[in-house]
Amino acid sequence: MLAKHSHQTGVALVTALLVTAIATVTAVSMAARQQLDLRRTANVLDTDQAYLFALGVEAWARQILIRDRKDGNIDHPGEDWATVLPPIAVEGALLSGSIEDLQGRFNLNNLLQDGAASEKDIQRFRRLLQALGLDTRIALAVVDWMDADEELSFPDGAEDNEYLGMAQPYRTPNRPMASPSELLLVQGVDRQAYETLAPHVATLPVRTPINVNTATAPVLMSLLEGLSQSDAEQLIEARGDEGYENISAFKNQDVFKDKTETIDNISVASNFFMVSANVRLERAQTQLYSLLSRNNDASVQVVMRAQGAY
Repeated sequence: MLAKHSHQTGVALVTALLVTAIATVTAVSMAARQQLDLRRTANVLDTDQAYLFALGVEAWARQILIRDRKDGNIDHPGEDWATVLPPIAVEGALLSGSIEDLQGRFNLNNLLQDGAASEKDIQRFRRLLQALGLDTRIALAVVDWMDADEELSFPDGAEDNEYLGMAQPYRTPNRPMASPSELLLVQGVDRQAYETLAPHVATLPVRTPINVNTATAPVLMSLLEGLSQSDAEQLIEARGDEGYENISAFKNQDVFKDKTETIDNISVASNFFMVSANVRLERAQTQLYSLLSRNNDASVQVVMRAQGAY
């Protein structure tokens, strides 16, 4: 009986220890999970609040662009919209932002006009690629990426057959580009080529002229055959901080005196701008890109928003 009682006591002790251990582990686990849930909730709230702050930067940019159009119809780097918003502290968050004129870039969607390839714009894009030291065959590959047919653009195009034969096959979208990052999917465009080209191209929802007041040197070189880096630098120097007042002032520059080709599809004003908003709040960090469209009546609409990359 004594041995049996001792055995029962041992079992009870082991059981009690087991129950205590389970209760301890459960309590610790629940506390850890609760702490994790609280932290996760805090992160979600911080992220949501950071996004709202980013929308505030976007609203700031819209007001700047509205006021700019009311002040005049010329857009150049000397205006308020071109001023970078330095980091400022607002209610525990650190905000910064900038506005960029996307019509100072080559609009990739100009490569199509009424659904068909635009030869003038293809030649302009080739000159841009050449100015950047990139393979000019990329031009027709981009055209085939966007056009609606499955006919290969001779001699450098790329349609579905080329992409379906890849290790990870996919099809061409057969529509205008929504983002310059689509270039990474186009035949002939690797990461290095994309990073070289990206600062000089945009994907806008309609055909747009190039604003010569904000165009980069390579984009200016693309306007006409034979324009050199030196010519582009002269054009940038001549426009100064206030830009060209009109297209005639640009066309009358000395670099064009010996040129017989006509420059078309250029302007000194812009309708499309990219707002970059950066917000840091506690553990959250948000980067918001907003494509804004400004109309002639100075109203401004949001065309698209993207987080992390444009």
